[in-house]
Amino acid sequence: MNVVSCQSQQETTIHKIDKETVMADVVGKEVQLVDVRTPGEYNSGHIDDAVNFDLSRQTTFMEQINTLDKNLPVYLYCAVGSRSAYAAKILEREGFTKIFDYSGGYMDWVRNQ
Repeated sequence: MNVVSCQSQQETTIHKIDKETVMADVVGKEVQLVDVRTPGEYNSGHIDDAVNFDLSRQTTFMEQINTLDKNLPVYLYCAVGSRSAYAAKILEREGFTKIFDYSGGYMDWVRNQ
């Protein structure tokens, strides 16, 4: 008899995080923080020492994520959360195991600062 698990790996790989978590666990720390917005958006302001991997340039994006360490946590954000959620799925598919998606994005980050 074959037993199939109802749980997906996704439940343990991608974690949604909020502003407080970013402030506590990311800002000022040596982490892999990726801004998946366009260079124009990035240049208008970004979080801490984020690197800019433009999700809209798929081929380049795939090359850039291959420079990251798959065994270390990766923190992602975009403007409001939709692109970072998509990027998180790509990283998961590529074998990353600790993915943190700042679902509020940069718009949440600059709100009430």
